[in-house]
Amino acid sequence: MSLPADERLKSEIAGKRAGGSAASDRAKIEEVAWTRWVENPEPKHISFPAHGSSVITCLLISHGRIISASDDHSINVYSLPTGELLLQLKGHEGGVWALAVSKDTLVSGSTDRTVRVWDLKTGKCTHIFGGHTSTIRCLAIVEPELVDVEDANGVDTDENPYHRFHLEGHEHCIRALAVRGRTLVSGSYDSTVRLWDVITGELKRVLKGHTQKVYSVALDLGRNQAYSGSMDGTARVWDLRTGDCRHTLTGHTSLVGLIELSPSHLVSASADATLRIWDPDSGELQHTLAAHTGAITCFQHDEFKVLSGSDGNLKMWNIRDGTVVRDLLTGVTDVWQVVFEGRWCVAATYRKDSTVLYVWDFGVDSEDLLKDTPGYDEDSKDLDDEEDEGAYKIKRFIEAQVSADSLGDQR
Repeated sequence: MSLPADERLKSEIAGKRAGGSAASDRAKIEEVAWTRWVENPEPKHISFPAHGSSVITCLLISHGRIISASDDHSINVYSLPTGELLLQLKGHEGGVWALAVSKDTLVSGSTDRTVRVWDLKTGKCTHIFGGHTSTIRCLAIVEPELVDVEDANGVDTDENPYHRFHLEGHEHCIRALAVRGRTLVSGSYDSTVRLWDVITGELKRVLKGHTQKVYSVALDLGRNQAYSGSMDGTARVWDLRTGDCRHTLTGHTSLVGLIELSPSHLVSASADATLRIWDPDSGELQHTLAAHTGAITCFQHDEFKVLSGSDGNLKMWNIRDGTVVRDLLTGVTDVWQVVFEGRWCVAATYRKDSTVLYVWDFGVDSEDLLKDTPGYDEDSKDLDDEEDEGAYKIKRFIEAQVSADSLGDQR
């Protein structure tokens, strides 16, 4: 009698742990997790109303919580397993268009031109950052959360003790940010991508090549590359050391509004109703995902799957062969956002004049599979390699955040 997949995995990991590696353990776990997503015919799921009939602009999963932001000026925090409303964060005077989270700290950006910092344990707003001149569409929390700001760099710290730099250079709205360690990449409606050092505030390079607005960026320090998607219908791969364009990725016929990177795959999503999977090293097109009929409104991927929303449908694809695995949702009016983490998947939709959140549970968490195997070390559960860029001296400043103006664009 054969063992269930979960038990086979635990046996394999336990037998090889002495001579194996954390990376190989993780690969086995992810394989079983992928099997769960594919083979589970009826995953547990719940749905519940959220934010009335307002658009959900941002959606996150963090530490057992669903965090949603909306055009209705509010941020809601729900229990991931039950859908219970835990917190409603109010204070913004405009729609909330950007969110970033780190542990129990949430940062939000709004059409009211402010950035707010929230304590997710208490629901209280701890800081309000002003100074932007228009809608804040994108922001990022710099890791590590505490960085060296011994030098004030000419900023009046009495008036604004949290302000670090004003990064100037773009000639139009900044639409996208990606940050890792001390490296920040920004994409703008001025058709350029810019590379910054967030510790010194220095502009390192201006990456030119797109002929229309840049809507999306991604950053890959391991390969020394940045990636960008544009209204010109192309995605580009940039060399961070030289500023040269390594590859121009063609094939989309409309705006490349979304771009995302995993270790083995670069995925772009377009208003032409397709997603494309690329080799991030060679720029080679691996697969075209072409089963939607409208602009791709949201997607997320990992090493095994892509989830994409468009035309009232939420689809799951096999990233390795580009085939549709299943439709998770059909027949809704809009799919605004989708996010998955471990066993969980959450989608924000519009249906029958109401905003609805859907939550799917595909089974045991990957980390739980690892914990249940003999020889598991709780102290070494972080399987990701640390980056040198994160090793800064800690002196002061609680949260380093980077945000972007959409100059002249109130939406």
